[in-house]
Amino acid sequence: MELSITGANAITYPVMHVWDWRVAVYLFLGGMSGGLMSMSAINYIRSKKGPVDSACSWQIPVMAPIILAIGLFFLNLDLSRPFHAFWFYLAFKPVSPMSWGAWLVLAIFPLMILYALSALPNAVKAKIKHAGLRGFADKMQPHLLKLAKANFLAGILLAIYTGILLSSLVARPLWNSAILPILFLCSGMSAGAAVMIMVAKTKETKLFFTKVDIWLIIAELTILLLFFYGHYTGDAAHRQAIMPFFSTSHDFFPYFLSIVIIGVALPLAIVLKFLEVTGEHTDELTASGLMLMNASAVLVLIGSAIIRFAMVYAGQLSGYGGYM
Repeated sequence: MELSITGANAITYPVMHVWDWRVAVYLFLGGMSGGLMSMSAINYIRSKKGPVDSACSWQIPVMAPIILAIGLFFLNLDLSRPFHAFWFYLAFKPVSPMSWGAWLVLAIFPLMILYALSALPNAVKAKIKHAGLRGFADKMQPHLLKLAKANFLAGILLAIYTGILLSSLVARPLWNSAILPILFLCSGMSAGAAVMIMVAKTKETKLFFTKVDIWLIIAELTILLLFFYGHYTGDAAHRQAIMPFFSTSHDFFPYFLSIVIIGVALPLAIVLKFLEVTGEHTDELTASGLMLMNASAVLVLIGSAIIRFAMVYAGQLSGYGGYM
């Protein structure tokens, strides 16, 4: 007897591995880490023309590799055999996005750490007990500008790769779009700018990245609309793949709700940011001004996370054979 299984989920095909919240967390943190790399580089380069925000100048470069490491930890939890991950580094397959991603992360991590060490102020380096590490940080400091530029480009690659990882899976119509990596790139940069706003201590830095984030959010919403429009004008499988986001049925309601939240959170964040940018400020931001900035930043992070979770889960609902 011959048995054909056409399902592609854990119920109809129990052996099939389904990506869950751990992958979504990795995509979110990976995109945010890439955004922090690029935004911290922008902060350092622009500081040549004005006062330096000491918090963003070294805390963000230190945070970026830590956040990426946490994301990789969740990704490792998703692996059936996490201790076999080293097999990725025993070969390089040019046609495999996962192979590219494994080697990309391997190359980016040392770059992030070098940038973090070079950005440490003297007061912080003095607290490092290991003399060799302290001396190495001193040697890296003259190369700070070069490392910042390299991290800016590496951050873009890291953020865009999180979208390529999904879009390369042709069997999933929702993910199979050239716009998805651009959406994840813009979302990651926006999340990075939001964290910069929360960490920054000076008014000038907060207002600068608030303006940057306004344009990034506008671009993110535009790209999201183009993403859905591209699927709607595509073949039947692509049109069917976006239906969970526009149906209020019991099975699809969480995905419909995710679009509603994104459609409210991100525009509201723009409004709050615009009110803060156009408002009158003294030398120091008021408590209400800081509250508005932090609230808008939190809304941006919520919207960015929801995009990752919604795409990961909704993408596994359908295939070219219909809903699973």
